[in-house]
Amino acid sequence: MQKQLLLDLNHNQTAYPRNKSIHQLFEEQVEKTPDAIALVFQAQQLTYQELNQRANQLAQYLQTLGVGKEVLVGICLERSLDMIVGLLAILKAGGAYVPLDTAYPQERLAFMLADTKISVLLTQQELVNKLPPHTARVICLDTDWEIINQHPSENPNTSITPENLAYVMYTSGSTGQPKGVSVVHRGVVRLVKATNYANFSNTEVFLQLAPISFDASTFEIWGCLLNGGKLVICPSQTPSLKELGEIIEKYQITTLWLTAGLFHLMVDENIQALKPLRQLLAGGDVLSVPHVQKFLQTVENCQLINGYGPTENTTFTCCHYITAPIKPDVSIPIGRPIAHTQIYILDDQLQPVEMGATGELYIGGDGLARGYLNRPELTAERFIQLDMGDEENPQSLTLYKTGDLVRYLPDGNIEFLGRIDNQVKIRGFRIELGEIEREIAQYPDVRENVVVARQDATGEKKLVAYIVPHQGSTYKQERLRSFLQQRLPEYMLPSAFVVLESLPLTANGKVDRHKLPAPSRERPQLEQVYIAPQTDLQRQLASIWSDVLNIEPVGIDDNFFDLGATSTLIMQIAARLQQELGIELSVVKLFQYPTIAGLAKYLNAEQHSQPSYDRLQSRAQRQQAAVSARRRHSPRGV
Repeated sequence: MQKQLLLDLNHNQTAYPRNKSIHQLFEEQVEKTPDAIALVFQAQQLTYQELNQRANQLAQYLQTLGVGKEVLVGICLERSLDMIVGLLAILKAGGAYVPLDTAYPQERLAFMLADTKISVLLTQQELVNKLPPHTARVICLDTDWEIINQHPSENPNTSITPENLAYVMYTSGSTGQPKGVSVVHRGVVRLVKATNYANFSNTEVFLQLAPISFDASTFEIWGCLLNGGKLVICPSQTPSLKELGEIIEKYQITTLWLTAGLFHLMVDENIQALKPLRQLLAGGDVLSVPHVQKFLQTVENCQLINGYGPTENTTFTCCHYITAPIKPDVSIPIGRPIAHTQIYILDDQLQPVEMGATGELYIGGDGLARGYLNRPELTAERFIQLDMGDEENPQSLTLYKTGDLVRYLPDGNIEFLGRIDNQVKIRGFRIELGEIEREIAQYPDVRENVVVARQDATGEKKLVAYIVPHQGSTYKQERLRSFLQQRLPEYMLPSAFVVLESLPLTANGKVDRHKLPAPSRERPQLEQVYIAPQTDLQRQLASIWSDVLNIEPVGIDDNFFDLGATSTLIMQIAARLQQELGIELSVVKLFQYPTIAGLAKYLNAEQHSQPSYDRLQSRAQRQQAAVSARRRHSPRGV
C-alpha cells in the first residue's frame, strides 16, 4: 500500500514542452497574442510584441558584448518595465541572469560579484554607486537606450538547450557565505507550463511583488508571461497593507503570491482587499491555522494554495489546495508533489520510512537545479545519487537532500515538521522546534510565534518562544504555559516567552531569527499581581530565584514555573538553598511549593527539624557578602 502511494504521488507527468527554453516559449506566446498587454507599471504598459522587440534589441546588444551560452549577467534594477525587459533580454542573448539587490550588505554583494565573475551588469544610473567595486561592463537601462535602439528588433539566434543555465540565485549558507543556486531552463518551464497546482491562462492577472533575488519572482514573472497573462509590476518600495489592497483592487489582480508573514498580516489587517483574487499562493513558512480559517470564512471564490519548495528545486516542490473545514489542532499540509516532481521521505540510512513516520524529504525530477555555482563539494553533498530501482530495473536518481523533516499523512498529503538543523538537544532530549511552534500556534491569543534555542551565560541551551499576540487579545504568559503543559512534555516547554509587536522578517519575508532579541530580565506579564518579599527569609529566597531564573523582580506569589523554571533550574535552586542558607530540601518539595510565600511558610513550619529561624537568618546574612561578590563577577543574560 505504501509503495503504491509513493508510485501514485510520483506518477505526475504531463505533456509539457520539456525540450524548449524560457525565451523560446515566450516568443511562441508573442506569435499567439502580439497585441495583448504583457506588462503594466503605474501609467506605463507594454504589449507582448513591444516587450519582445525591446528585449530583442537589448539581447542583440548583449551578444556584441560577449553574452552567450552559460555567460552570467548581473541585473540590479528596481521593479520596472526595464527590469522585465532586462531579464528576458539576458535569456534571449543566451546568458543567465544573476539578481543583485542593493538592500544586501556591501560585503554580500561583493562576494556575489566575485563568485559569479560577471562581465556585464544591467542596472540604472542611481544604483551604480550603491554597488561595491567591480570590473563588469555597466549598461544603464534608464540612460543607454540610444545605443540599444541601434540594434535589430528581431529574435536573436541562440543554441540554448533546456539544460543550460537560466539564472543563478543566492541563498544563505550554513557556513555564513551565500551559495549560488544554478537553475536551468527546464526547471522553470516545468514550473509554469501544463502543470497541476495552479491555473495558468491568458485571463490571469499576476502581481509581481517579490524581489527578483527571491525565487517567488520566477513563478510570478514566467508563470504569467509564458502563458499570455498580464503582469502588473508593483512599485519598488514595499507597499503598506492598504497600498497592496489598493493595487489588487485597481488592477483586479487574480493571482497572487504572499509569504506566510505577509499573508497573516493581510488576513489580520486588510482581508477584504483579497476578495478580487481567484488564486492565492502562500508559503515560505508555516501557515497559521487561525489565519487560514479566517481567510476561508471571509474570502469566497478564491483558491488558497500552500506552496512549499526550496530554491534548489525551482520555487515549488509541493502544493496543497486548502479547503474548509480545517481541524484546529492540525497543521496545514504542504500537500503533494507538483507535476514532474518526485519526492522521497527517507531515514538516515536513505531507506523509505513507514507511513506516518518522520523522515527527511528528498526531491527529484525536472525542477532540480544543476547545483551550487563553484561549490562542487557542497553540490555533491546536497545533490546525491541514489539507486531507487531493483535488480530487474536498476535506476539511479539525482535527489536533492532538503534538510526538511516531513511525514506522510493518512490521506497521502505531506506534513512539514521543521528543519533538521532546527533540531536541538535540550537536557539530553532531541527537540524539533517546529513541533513547539505548531502547538503555540493553536493557542487562540497567539497570532504568530517562533521558538529558538539560546545559550545562557553558563552555556546551557534554553528554549525561548517569541510571541506576537492578536491585537486586542488578553494574552497572559501563564495561560499559554498552562495550555502548553497540556500538550508538550516538560522538557519541550519554553523557559522564556518574549512578546513582540511583530516578528522580524528577511527581505524574502521569512522570519529573521538572527534579529530576535534576547529575553530581558524583566518580570513577565502575569495575572498574578506582584507582591514584594516581606520577611528576611522571603527576600533571601527571592534573591536566589531571581539569580537562577534571570528575572527581576520575583514576587512572593509568583509561580516559578510561570517564570520559566525547568526541572534543571529547580535542581539549581535546591543546590543554592543548601549552599547559601543551609537548607536541605528535596526537589519534590520545590515542586510542591512553587511560590516563595508557600515555600517560606513550609520552612517556618519545619523549624523544629531545621536550624532555628534565627540561626538561618544569621547564616544567610554572613554569606550574603560572598554571594553578592560572586554575582558581580558572573555574566548574566540569556
